[in-house]
Amino acid sequence: MLSENGNKETGILRYMELTDLKFIPRRMYYITDTPKGEIRGKHGHYEDQQYIFCVQGQVKVDLHSKDGVETVMLTPGEVVFLDRMVWAQQEYMTGSDILLVLCSTAFNQADYFYDKEEVHNF
Repeated sequence: MLSENGNKETGILRYMELTDLKFIPRRMYYITDTPKGEIRGKHGHYEDQQYIFCVQGQVKVDLHSKDGVETVMLTPGEVVFLDRMVWAQQEYMTGSDILLVLCSTAFNQADYFYDKEEVHNF
């Protein structure tokens, strides 16, 4: 999904064609200054879909879906897709991590669920 151009001497440009996305982004946010070992997220969405990009550092993403549990370790330039009804948490591994998130919907507090067992009841 992400492509790369350049080298370590001149700098690396990482890019993505937005036409490759499964949705048109309606919201974007990024997370910085999270202490090493901190766990964030701990929720899922009924409707929202997301792409989570690691811009810097290393972030461990645990995904809970009706199909089971998957753990993905993101490093710079890597991305994971979170579909509807996927409960996720992210552990920040270095203390200098930057995570960028593209969302399919505008913010809506009613779209959130916090009990990961709910993925099996939908």
